[in-house]
Amino acid sequence: MEKQRNHPSPLKFWLWFNPIGRQAGGWAYILHRITALGLTFYLYLHLIVLGLLAKGPDGYDQFLVLAHSPLFVFGELLVVAAGILHGLNGMRIALTTLGVSVTRQKQLFFGLMAIAAIAILVFGIRMFTV
Repeated sequence: MEKQRNHPSPLKFWLWFNPIGRQAGGWAYILHRITALGLTFYLYLHLIVLGLLAKGPDGYDQFLVLAHSPLFVFGELLVVAAGILHGLNGMRIALTTLGVSVTRQKQLFFGLMAIAAIAILVFGIRMFTV
């Protein structure tokens, strides 16, 4: 009998992010992955923007025009949201790793995500009204 091998495929990659049929812990895990990938992407994007600033005063003026565009402001909101979600979910992981609230992980996850939703909403309102 031939041994089955675990070969990578695009389907297996997308199953990594598939939330269907998962419990709260699976959703938390997917959220943590997506926010980590988003924040990593933002890091590289941030370095590219800093490269524009290194071009001198003209580069800085171009950056200011870009920074005030609605798409850029919305992107900043996404970065803040990802940071809040990733940070609070990371706190949940750290607490449960230390033995705090291990039997109440689901409630801890939903509680922290409610706090995250409120923080993101407050930040978004302040960002778009000022």
